[in-house]
Amino acid sequence: MDRIKRTTGSLEGLHIENIVIPDNFMSFAARFASEPGTVVLMSGGDLDCARYHVLAAKPWLVFTSKGNNISVVADDQNISIESEPLDILNNILNLYKEELSFHLSDNNVFLPEPVASGLFGYLSYDLKDRIEILPGTTVDDLYLPDIYFTAPAIIVIHDKKKKKTTLCISKRNVSGKNTLDDDLRYFNKKLSRPIVEYEGFSGDPEGFKSGFSKTEYMDSVHRIREYISSGHVYQVNMSQRFEMDFSGDTFDLFKTLYEKNPAPFFAYINTGDHQVVSTSPERFVKQTGKDIETRPIKGTRPRGKTVEQDEKQAKSLLKSKKDDAELSMIVDLLRNDMGKVCIGGSVKVVEHKRLEAYQNVYHLVSIIEGRLQKDKDSVDLINAAFPGGSITGCPKIRAMEIIDELETHRRHIYTGSIGYISFHETMDLSIAIRTATILNNKIVFSVGGGVVFDSDPEDEYEETLHKGQTLTDVFKGKEKKPLIKNMAWINGKIKPVNNVTIPVADPGFQYGYGFFETIRVNNGKPKYLEEHIDRLCLTWKSLFFQDPPDISWNEIINNVINQNNLQKNIAAVKIMVSKGDREKAPFNRMLIVTAKPYINRLYDESKSMRSGIELLIYPKPRQTPLANHKTLNYLYYFLAGRWAIESGADEAIILNPDGSISETNTANIIIIKGKIAITPTSPSVLPGIMEKAVINLLCNWGYQFEKRILSPEDLYSADSVLITNSLMGAVPVLRINNKSLSPSTELCEKINDIVL
Repeated sequence: MDRIKRTTGSLEGLHIENIVIPDNFMSFAARFASEPGTVVLMSGGDLDCARYHVLAAKPWLVFTSKGNNISVVADDQNISIESEPLDILNNILNLYKEELSFHLSDNNVFLPEPVASGLFGYLSYDLKDRIEILPGTTVDDLYLPDIYFTAPAIIVIHDKKKKKTTLCISKRNVSGKNTLDDDLRYFNKKLSRPIVEYEGFSGDPEGFKSGFSKTEYMDSVHRIREYISSGHVYQVNMSQRFEMDFSGDTFDLFKTLYEKNPAPFFAYINTGDHQVVSTSPERFVKQTGKDIETRPIKGTRPRGKTVEQDEKQAKSLLKSKKDDAELSMIVDLLRNDMGKVCIGGSVKVVEHKRLEAYQNVYHLVSIIEGRLQKDKDSVDLINAAFPGGSITGCPKIRAMEIIDELETHRRHIYTGSIGYISFHETMDLSIAIRTATILNNKIVFSVGGGVVFDSDPEDEYEETLHKGQTLTDVFKGKEKKPLIKNMAWINGKIKPVNNVTIPVADPGFQYGYGFFETIRVNNGKPKYLEEHIDRLCLTWKSLFFQDPPDISWNEIINNVINQNNLQKNIAAVKIMVSKGDREKAPFNRMLIVTAKPYINRLYDESKSMRSGIELLIYPKPRQTPLANHKTLNYLYYFLAGRWAIESGADEAIILNPDGSISETNTANIIIIKGKIAITPTSPSVLPGIMEKAVINLLCNWGYQFEKRILSPEDLYSADSVLITNSLMGAVPVLRINNKSLSPSTELCEKINDIVL
């Protein structure tokens, strides 16, 4: 904690002022939405829990966790900690609570409701595994944090009831400098800019794919009913996950959803590498001082198409014994959870089975209140009640075990919680339902419902579709940006990449028995295609002990480029060959060709070009005799590259068993000494196609060529070092093991003008 405090500085109070924003709150928040770390909380509708809009921006601390691996980023410094995440979260909260309380008490500052400072973000459903011992058999395919929280320098609160807007800025002292003036300038600069023009978004609502078929989902409901009849549980919340290609502006998606269905707990989170859009109607927990509240939802009916149908649906929900029992069950569960940290006798149901109307559905809601024990705080409440019982089942632990057994993927953010935990004893977290995550040009969301013994499997399936309708409907007829589907060639057919499958028994999948080539394509024309195919054919003979097939690779590549609309781009084409799952003719080799736009890795996040690359020597020498082939067993190189990046470099230098230089994890190495170009001799190294082209060019320019054993000292003493591969061409090396080298920038530029 001392290191965190030294990095972030001390919290010395708050700057608070009433302001007038130039637009409506949504348009105002859009000015900040593209900045990583921005969180927007919107309260839609006129329910008693929908009073405040909140913007949190310009984070001075970012807290994330995955398992017990914790990262705290502040002022561009990353502090890694291995510990229980909720313990560290609590320590951070207590640290700044104490500092803020000290300064506020001296200055008689009155804080605006509901929050003036604190942490904003989400707790994923998977955080449950840090609270309870659970099996963990679902697939973690998105690999998102269990916790993502930021401490924003700027918080803006709009009180819908009082029509008042308040600006709160944290006063921090970092290395003797107060940050207030810088944060005020940042805020005023954002306000002075023109209103943000939304870019639009697109996706094919017919293209949503579920992890379940209808039959599979209904079978899972049957399985839950069997568990109930066997006495394992009373109820289980079962969900299915959908995904679809997404293109465009995630905040425009958020705005569009808000306009269509203004639920009380709307949220937008931009983490930088993924965005979260939530339209939740359900509060998980609210804390004000020692007073706490939860509002579980159980029971759903779709809205009617006519007034008569609508009234009939509402009455049906209110009279339903099944839904009443389901809600009452979850109310008892939450009363028990709250009772773990509340004063005895303080937990009360103040309203039961309230009917709430939303755009597509009706819900039944209960309100439970309690008062925390003197020595309990926000994190104690989370430990006691997370995840919310309304989206797990009863009993909670066994229900979560069954969810893990039946659902195919980890839920991640879905059914976790979104909101804030302040530094001044307030908290408001929603249940992350009706929630989508956008990452890597995909939108992912889940919908579910509570299953009890008398649940009808088909009705349960249909209920999930009704709940997801608000999200799917916004994509209908909204094609403001073209949606690009990635296509691949596989064994003679062009298919969407998402539809390409490889047999489980294929040794290429099981053992990496296969190989590949990566080819640069400029405006539809492959570079060094003949050389790449020659190398591929040589590898085919060496690994399969037979002649390669007679295939017009140029025609195939041209087709794939056209199918992906990359005719006017620089593209990276990959040919992959896997052995197939038959030992004898007719063989079924898996032949796959893909294409995607190529962006030089030297482009940083600001789209400016870096001058070169940094290398680190990988401490684990390579032992494989197959290094002179581009096999599918690329794990060693992947791990070496990841190690280099995590260590602050771009690439790893691979050593031979004797400690001599071989190559990097993706490129060949050339050193320049005077007018001599030298490449390392290695018992097993991939013969680089671009390396050969560069060496030939240098020889034409009067350089002598040598191939000899090179040590790390040879790299340090060289006039310059460059690396080459088919995509990048020639790239200058700036540093090796943090030792600066003379860059070969001009030489590489001259080379690339010809070879690329």
